[in-house]
Amino acid sequence: MSTPMRRRKVEEAIAKGFMLLSLAVVLASLAGIIIVIVVRGASTLTLSMLVQTPRGGYYLGKEGGIANAIVGSLYLGLGATILALAVSLPVAFALQREYTSRGLVRLTRLVLDVLWGVPSIVYGAFGFVVMQYLGLRASLLGGILVLTLLMLPIMTRTMEEVIRMVPSQLKEASCALGATRLETTVLVILRQTLPGLITATMLAFGRGIGDAASILFTAGYTDHIPRSLLEPVASLPLAVFFQMATPIPEVQQRAYASALVLLVLVLVVSLGSRLLGRRFSKFIVR
Repeated sequence: MSTPMRRRKVEEAIAKGFMLLSLAVVLASLAGIIIVIVVRGASTLTLSMLVQTPRGGYYLGKEGGIANAIVGSLYLGLGATILALAVSLPVAFALQREYTSRGLVRLTRLVLDVLWGVPSIVYGAFGFVVMQYLGLRASLLGGILVLTLLMLPIMTRTMEEVIRMVPSQLKEASCALGATRLETTVLVILRQTLPGLITATMLAFGRGIGDAASILFTAGYTDHIPRSLLEPVASLPLAVFFQMATPIPEVQQRAYASALVLLVLVLVVSLGSRLLGRRFSKFIVR
C-alpha cells in the first residue's frame, strides 16, 4: 500500500474515532442525567405528591405535594406555546422570498438569531421592568408573555427552515394550476411541512416548560393552583431551584422529585414530537 493511501486510512480512522468519541460523550451525558435524577428522585416521588398541593410552606415544608408546580408549568408552557405559534407561523411564511423582500428577510433573520442568543434571565429582567411600569405584579399572564418572547425566535427559525425545504417546483406547479399564494400556502406548503411544524412547536414547548430564569421575576409563586391569569403561579423549574438551595435534606429530596417530573415531561414532549411528526407525515404531498 502506497504512503498517500496509508495516510488517508490513518486520517479516516482518526476522524471516525473522534466522531465515535463525541457520540459517546453525548449519550453518556444524557444517560448520566437520567440516572442521577431517577435514583435521587424516584425514592421520594409518590402518587400523593403528584396530586396534592403543598402544606406548611412549599419551599421549606415537608408535607403536601407538587401538584401546583406541575399544573403551573403546564399552564405556562401551553399558554406561551399557543401565543408563540400564533406569531411564529405567519412570520415563518413571511420570511420566504416570494412574500417578502430579500433585505427585510435578512434583517428579520438577524433579529431572530440575536433574540435566540439572548440569555433567558435577560428576558425575565425585561419582563419584570415592563410589568413594573404597567403596575402589574408577578402572575401567570406575566410568565406566559415572557416565555412567549423566549420561544418566538426558536419556533420561528425552526419553522422557517422547515418551510424552506419545500421544493420550489411544488410551489410553481400549484401556482401554474391557478392557485393563489394563500391557497398554495395553506393547501400545499402547510400540508407538506406539517410534521416539521409540529416538531418545532413541541420542541419550543419543551424549551419553555423547563426554563426557570425567565419566569423567576415574572410568574411569582403560590401554594395553590391559579384560577385566573392575574394570580401568581408555581412552576417545576423554580421548585427545583429554591428547594435545592435549602439546607433541609427532606426538602432537597423533594427537589429531586420535582426534577424527575420535569425530566419526564421534557422526554415525553421530545418523543411525542417525533411520533406525531411520523404520524402526520402521511399527509405530505408526494
